Amino acid sequence: MSSFKKLRESILEKKLSPEEQQIKIGEVKKIIGPIADKFPTICSDASVLRFLKARNYNTIKAARMLRGTIKWRLEFKPDKIRWDDVAREALIGRLYKADYLDKQGRIVFVMKAGIQSTSASIVQIKYLVYCLENAILNISSSTQEQMVWLIDFRGWSASCVSSKVTRDTAQVLQNHYPERLGLAVFYNPPKLFQSFWTMVKPFLEPKTYRKVTFVYPDNPKSRVMMEELFDMDKLESCFGGKNTAKVNFEAYGQNMREDDKRMTAFIDSGCSTPSFYSSEVNEALQSRNDSEDESSGNEAVYSNLEEDDEVHHDRNE
Repeated sequence: MSSFKKLRESILEKKLSPEEQQIKIGEVKKIIGPIADKFPTICSDASVLRFLKARNYNTIKAARMLRGTIKWRLEFKPDKIRWDDVAREALIGRLYKADYLDKQGRIVFVMKAGIQSTSASIVQIKYLVYCLENAILNISSSTQEQMVWLIDFRGWSASCVSSKVTRDTAQVLQNHYPERLGLAVFYNPPKLFQSFWTMVKPFLEPKTYRKVTFVYPDNPKSRVMMEELFDMDKLESCFGGKNTAKVNFEAYGQNMREDDKRMTAFIDSGCSTPSFYSSEVNEALQSRNDSEDESSGNEAVYSNLEEDDEVHHDRNE
């Protein structure tokens, strides 16, 4: 069995038939109530299914997670971020989208862990969110909704990282972009990183850190795994590939601006976060029960949501 297949088996999740999944999706939408109709994209069947998978098909937990994401999107407005808002952070070259896919057709992000950002943590998170939103906009196949992260540890030291940014990054990825991470490749991390990783792991859900794999260039199994994952002619030389070309950030920025136009058209089509609903929906999300018109059954469900959060707050999913 290949090393990559072994990795995939290590992160297998609970399986449901398409019919069982559809029933669960319907249950989550019922719990969410009328708000779901106002957010057709985040509350689409495919999106709800990702939240369900993240919570092992527990409908109450998935609904709570989805409600939290709707509220976050109203406040953070991720779909309104544009290239010119984050270009300064982007141009340091610490994080960018690769111009190739992995062999499964997944979008690839490259992170240069040895490059230290001097921006405020909120700026770094804003750029991360912009990258995620852009990637999702460019995902054309419904069967490839996940992304691969390649982290280059050349030049890394403890001074290159911020515990706050690391924690905030983990929270954003896990809470608001569930099931988007397919694999994270930590390429040639130094021994010093092990202690940092031990500190970071408590911030991560087990399902997340099981998708992390450590790769070392002098390890034959690591090389085989990289060859199984990527076209080595396209993969950058810093990851053992044959591509020595540098990123042209001028062209990269222009491509991002073109994508920004597509995002604007997407919002104008009514498929993204509708700003004119913000106060109305926020009020509903802040409330223990979404509407006075909802049935007593729904009120009981929302009450259960609150209780479930208290009971399971300290448990791993």
